Amino acid sequence: MASPLTQDARPSFQPKIVSLYESLFKDEDEDAEKSEGFWTEFFLLKPHPPGLVAQIAPLSPDDLLHLQPVTRQLFERNVAAFKAGHSPQDEVALDTLQVFLREVLKKRFTNFSSDVISLLTGLNSVDAVFTDFVAGLEGYIRNGRSVVIRRKAIQVALGIACGAFQTGLLSYFTHKDLFPAIMKFINDADTANLTYEPFVLLGILANYNKFEFQNPYQLRLDDFVNEAAIKRIIYEVGMTCILCRADYVAIQDDLPEGWSLNTMLSYVGLTILAGSGSKSRTPPPSAVNGDISKLNFADFPNARAAILLATYDFANANKLFCHNFVNYQENDPKVEPPICAYLSFTSYLLHHAHRSDRSTLYARLNLLVLRIILEDQGLCKRLVSDETKGFVRILLTALLDMVTDGLNHNLRKKLDVELYISLVGVLMRSISFLIKTRTRLPYHWSELWRCILTLIRFMASYSADLKDLPHLPTLLDMVVNLIALSLSAGDAFLPGASEYDDIFYKLVEAGDVLVKFRDSYNLAKRPSNSIATLISVSEHYYQLIEENRGRSGRKNLTPQQVAEVIKSGYETLNMDGLEGGVERGLDRWEKYRESDERAFLKKVARMVVEDEKVIERTERGSLALRSTTLSPGRKLQNAELSSPGIQIR
Repeated sequence: MASPLTQDARPSFQPKIVSLYESLFKDEDEDAEKSEGFWTEFFLLKPHPPGLVAQIAPLSPDDLLHLQPVTRQLFERNVAAFKAGHSPQDEVALDTLQVFLREVLKKRFTNFSSDVISLLTGLNSVDAVFTDFVAGLEGYIRNGRSVVIRRKAIQVALGIACGAFQTGLLSYFTHKDLFPAIMKFINDADTANLTYEPFVLLGILANYNKFEFQNPYQLRLDDFVNEAAIKRIIYEVGMTCILCRADYVAIQDDLPEGWSLNTMLSYVGLTILAGSGSKSRTPPPSAVNGDISKLNFADFPNARAAILLATYDFANANKLFCHNFVNYQENDPKVEPPICAYLSFTSYLLHHAHRSDRSTLYARLNLLVLRIILEDQGLCKRLVSDETKGFVRILLTALLDMVTDGLNHNLRKKLDVELYISLVGVLMRSISFLIKTRTRLPYHWSELWRCILTLIRFMASYSADLKDLPHLPTLLDMVVNLIALSLSAGDAFLPGASEYDDIFYKLVEAGDVLVKFRDSYNLAKRPSNSIATLISVSEHYYQLIEENRGRSGRKNLTPQQVAEVIKSGYETLNMDGLEGGVERGLDRWEKYRESDERAFLKKVARMVVEDEKVIERTERGSLALRSTTLSPGRKLQNAELSSPGIQIR
């Protein structure tokens, strides 16, 4: 028998604030000012972001412009509410502004700057309202009554800085200097675990029209000397690099496996004695939310890599920052130092640079930082020092590995010439420093020479595709002169005679390639390179090897015999082209000037702004996410941070 009872649908309830949103945006009389009672109730109710988004998101830019009286009321009332400093109205206002500004600023207006001003304040009121707005944010960031509300002020400032980056609205952030408030936020003990957002905000503000006028944030970075805050920032950079690197490892774990008896038995073929085998390793914590299996390398780096722009600006402006960057490490030697994490993450960026423009831009940005460090002899000495207990590898050897990997993995017909100029420039500065200080660096130099000659072979083979690329002549000269410099001064930085002989041996092997390379690009007609020297050395030794082969009656000489020929060949080698490589300026390089990278840095700044918008849409609003993953407030476990040196991809 059927039951006479029926189940009615459960009634749905919506927060009271949602009805106020609807009243605000759908009132038939748009021009009418809402009553004081309306706004009093509005700021006593907890905001409901989905409800506010539901009112704004469906509107087209033109529809939204027709609601200017409404949007102006909403913005100006919220600014007045948080400026008044009463609880809970101020916190409600900040929450509302964060959602409202994000939704408005992502619209595609025809005249973005003027349309946004019309929506928020109108031209007549923009100075007064935005001056109050920025001053209010500065006050909350500096001395807000709680960590939560101070962080919300940072997030609102970051949202407007990203959303209005290419408008005149950011000029109000240069009129009211937020730098002291931001640094106080970073340096305070109770906000120690929230360094990421204020530092990224600082980087975006420092890049606003910095080539068009004297940006005050750039000047502040130059003068900053608070080492405690600098170390906190450097720690955050290291943590972010570790987490962004973990995304790559989560897809393909290429961490070197530690030694064990089982792995040794398996290696020599005695798997049956190795028992159940080694346990699978727990992957390091990933910076990505959600299922990593749905992503691929082209989706990386994670948007949190936006911190690298602020890192560049600080490194370029402040020598104290650079000094701490290459020296700072935790007291626990098992924790990976920030500079090691930075080099390691850069190696992943370089390895996958060909997969996306974002990878390429971030990789080149980090190479600029390394170039700045390498142009400071005091910092270079640190890179070749093995005094620090926490560094298992000499830093410069890790850097050379990173560059070698980048050279090997980005060869393609549409060669990224500017990336390769950056890579070879880092090599040139590294070897130049070693020569000047006569530092004999233990390193697998043979692999480096093989890598450079592979690049020459590639360019010789695909000259038809490459010869018209912009800036290619610069790259050609740099590569040739780097080898010539290493030939002329190899005894100053190579560990022994065998490593020096190996350069000559590699040139003999590449003799035909060098000739083809010279002819393909008409290098003989340009005095700015030393290709004639390289070919002369190659031909000299090739002739000696042929003569020895004829006398011995053998078709091929053994490697030992070739080595003996190279050693004996020094006596008859014409040294005119080799001697004085340093005196002839082969080791000279132009000191870094930011204006030379103007177009590139503007492109990076726009990319960083877009990455921060991604973070705002997908992650911001979860306090736990930042406070537990990207900050010194929560130390990652040693198993997550420790590294067998510097992990270079």
